[in-house]
Amino acid sequence: MSQSIPEFFPAFRIHAADGFQGAAVEQISLDQLGLGEVVLEVEYSSVNFKDALAGSGKGKILRLPELNGGIDLAGTVVASEHADFTPGQKVLANGSGLSEVHDGGYSHYARIPAEWLVPMPAGLDTRSAMILGTAGFTAALAVQRLLDNHQQVEQGPIVITGASGGVGSFAVQLLTQLGFDVIAMTRKQEHHAYLRSLGAQDVRHSDELKSDASPMLKGQWGGAIDNLGGDVLASLSKSVKPWGNIVSVGMAAGVELNTSTMPFILRGVSILGVTSAACPQALRKSIWQRLGSDWLPQKIEAVCAAEISLQELPQAFDALLQGQVQGRQLVRVKS
Repeated sequence: MSQSIPEFFPAFRIHAADGFQGAAVEQISLDQLGLGEVVLEVEYSSVNFKDALAGSGKGKILRLPELNGGIDLAGTVVASEHADFTPGQKVLANGSGLSEVHDGGYSHYARIPAEWLVPMPAGLDTRSAMILGTAGFTAALAVQRLLDNHQQVEQGPIVITGASGGVGSFAVQLLTQLGFDVIAMTRKQEHHAYLRSLGAQDVRHSDELKSDASPMLKGQWGGAIDNLGGDVLASLSKSVKPWGNIVSVGMAAGVELNTSTMPFILRGVSILGVTSAACPQALRKSIWQRLGSDWLPQKIEAVCAAEISLQELPQAFDALLQGQVQGRQLVRVKS
């Protein structure tokens, strides 16, 4: 197995034995990687909020003393001890413990448990799959949750908060393609044209969703996908129309939820959660297959803000944590 793999290869390694100790591109060997039945040459990964927290030390993400970063990866199988995967096959993985309990995608080579891998959907390649990455997957999972709980176009527009980020950018596209009217919310005036180009019918300032002590507010939205949490999520819960759904996917504005039970009891409003990391594998594969077919975002390249190398990751983390990134940052792993 090791004959086709260099003795040493580059990886962005995070050290956190007693708190964050640093992260940088290092030369590592296959023996340093976590266990798994499949070895692949990684071609692309991406930068997610969790990656930025882990790689900068600003969030406790790793559960082991050291790991390669990157919760997303896509590449080519070079060796396999599992019947479902063969050398030369294109595959992807996201979440599932990558960069938490197992070495992630910021490495020229990865060794992954076969049960975590997804065969590359027919409509995607390794590059487009990682422009989507966890952000696109989460957006699709959120849309699926809305539909599973009977969200209808006729109920009114879907509001998306934090809309210019990766999840929001893909949620705007997916819902628009499914026939929903979308209201994108952002604090950044410079992102309005971008969001309209993705399909948003209207773009508004997220300050419209302010904290309010009232138990209910006027019903304005058919439903919502919320990237912010906190007071924003509380305001949404009070202002969604009867039988509307809110999918909670982020907590950039806070983790507390102070609201009233009245919208749930008097209007039948639902708050639905998603987790991309712990998504059941059967559902994960189903969502990826849809992203490569009938749910393929039509403006996927427009969401790719930058294509960077492993060496440029620290600067990419800083930009994302400071709210300076529109869309997604693609990581080119293979030289």
